[in-house]
Amino acid sequence: MCVRFGDTVGKAAQRGPAPWQAGEGSKGKPAASRELAPAPCWGSRTASGTGTWGHYISVDTSYEGEKAVLSSPELYSEEWSCIRLIYQIATTSEASPDPARLNLYLRQEGEGFDRLLWSAKEPSDSWLIASLDLTNSTKKYKIVLEGEMRQDKSASIAVFEIKITPGYCLECDFEENHLCGFVNRWNPNVNWFVGGGNIRNSQSILPKDHTLNSELGHYMYVDSVYVKHFQEVAQLISPKTTAPMSGCLSFYYQLKQESSIVFTVYLRDTSGFYEEIWKTESALSADWALAEVDFNAPYPMEVIFEVAFNSAKGGYVALDDISFSPVYCSNQTGTPFNPAEAGCNFEEDLCNFYQDHKDGPGWSRVKVKRNVYRAGDHTTGFGYYLLANTKFTSQPGYIGRLYGPTLPGNLQFCLRFYYALYGFFKMSGTLAVYIFEENHVVQEKIWSVLDSPKGVWTQAEISFKKPMPCKIIFEAIRGVSIRSDTAIDDILFQAGPCL
Repeated sequence: MCVRFGDTVGKAAQRGPAPWQAGEGSKGKPAASRELAPAPCWGSRTASGTGTWGHYISVDTSYEGEKAVLSSPELYSEEWSCIRLIYQIATTSEASPDPARLNLYLRQEGEGFDRLLWSAKEPSDSWLIASLDLTNSTKKYKIVLEGEMRQDKSASIAVFEIKITPGYCLECDFEENHLCGFVNRWNPNVNWFVGGGNIRNSQSILPKDHTLNSELGHYMYVDSVYVKHFQEVAQLISPKTTAPMSGCLSFYYQLKQESSIVFTVYLRDTSGFYEEIWKTESALSADWALAEVDFNAPYPMEVIFEVAFNSAKGGYVALDDISFSPVYCSNQTGTPFNPAEAGCNFEEDLCNFYQDHKDGPGWSRVKVKRNVYRAGDHTTGFGYYLLANTKFTSQPGYIGRLYGPTLPGNLQFCLRFYYALYGFFKMSGTLAVYIFEENHVVQEKIWSVLDSPKGVWTQAEISFKKPMPCKIIFEAIRGVSIRSDTAIDDILFQAGPCL
């Protein structure tokens, strides 16, 4: 699916007090500097994808503090897909305590809530590209775009294109102008450039690319002609992975070496830690060479292609056709840990959660019909959730513990869940989350309720990382009132920190 505004997009739906509006202007100019012409919410003229001018949509800035929500038609794909979003957040104020924000959610069939896939608030004076992985699923879904204007009256949010294509966001043949979201890290002397096509401004130009095996095809290259210092480095950075991935990363490269060149591939996580996964210092042949490396990204990571030169006569490196396969290059066996399988919505059973028999039945899986006193479960409003209720025990202060599945060590996780409290005079400490390392006896409290609206589903999120395998424990304490209840639902684990 590709929506370039204003293509005909009548199937997309809007809601919220602040509408999205169609606009027209230079694709290279900041959205904040364009003057919007009166137009309906969606444009009806075809935008040029290759020219300078085109159509876009933006949030009406007169709706301060409101949200504009745009949802896609119902979509379906059993294969892994990549969403690419060309957007811009612009403002004339230097720093806002409450900046405008653009959010993208996934709304899956049968779920009662939208899952946040991506969010941005940093302003820019040019169009930016966001790349988001969609894992394979048998459920139908919608993409929901939300613009939050907040309190910055000078801000504007604009979207030029939304495109969903089969495959992984890491994959690229560099034939399209957006370069699949790959970006060059600027260096005054050495940088990655697009080669091929009609470009004839480099001494390192190749006669043919790898994708089309033609002089009209494109690739990325970096050469040493402007090197001025020892160990000049050029970096080409991939889009950040947004879903756990493991398998085989492959690419084609050419290396012409007149003096020392080091070509290295790294993984870089959100904390800035680099891990070397591949390296070469010599040219294997004068033609395109295939490189394959096992790749494991359980949480958000970037792939960095780095070339280091020692002199202006070092030579060049060219890169093309980056691809990914979920099967390891080395044919190693073993299924990587999937954080999504550690969660539970309790619609069918307790999944991989359990209670210790010595603790007693503190938690029970229940189904309550929605009424004026109860909201029903969080997933659908009509399904099941877990309840720690006073009728299950007569002991005051009784603790009900719910143990989660074992999580692998040395990985960062984000735990999200929903909870609701009923009948407590004092809510502080009535629900807590502990982390239990299997080789230690001591539990560490990582979250507890301080205050919460009564009888309303409230989301909690916790980032954590432990060096050893561990389990999450939900602990509920019985209140003074005989009518006090604690409910939890929709427990979700994701790799990486909470965004």
